[in-house]
Amino acid sequence: MSDFKDLVQLRRSHRKFTEEEISAEDVQLILRAALMSPTSKGQRGWEFVVVEDKMDIEKLSDAKDLGGQFIKGAPLAIVVLGDPMKNDCWVEDASIAAISMQYQAEDLGLGSCWAQMRGRGLSDGTSADTVIRGILDIPENLNCLCILAFGHKADERKPQNEDRLKWENVHVNKY
Repeated sequence: MSDFKDLVQLRRSHRKFTEEEISAEDVQLILRAALMSPTSKGQRGWEFVVVEDKMDIEKLSDAKDLGGQFIKGAPLAIVVLGDPMKNDCWVEDASIAAISMQYQAEDLGLGSCWAQMRGRGLSDGTSADTVIRGILDIPENLNCLCILAFGHKADERKPQNEDRLKWENVHVNKY
């Protein structure tokens, strides 16, 4: 990809992946993008769990009732975590890291999709955090923002349509 404006237009959520594994080099580049992402006061308080085990990925897809089933088809999941007691901007910092990973994946020709976990859970009242902690042995002080699914794209998505941009939502100087 030669131009960031093109990368932004091309990056779309992909929920269908081939069975092809992601190379170790590409995984490292995706994580590098997260580790280089800007954070509040340079705290870099996020944590990431890289999950390649198919059984664990399948279990993670069931951490909430709706909207996470696509994770089970991904060869790679990255769980994005933060400690709310250490950093009051953990959600923002983790979000920036997550989208940085998604842009890096797109630049590598890979697909990705964000599965929201913060504030989500199961109908029995079990939080997604509790489920994810149990699967991956995550300490109690860390909360999960999202799980990112990555893989080689098994579907085609058209680039963002420039004509559908909501410029009317942009206000200059005053609302």
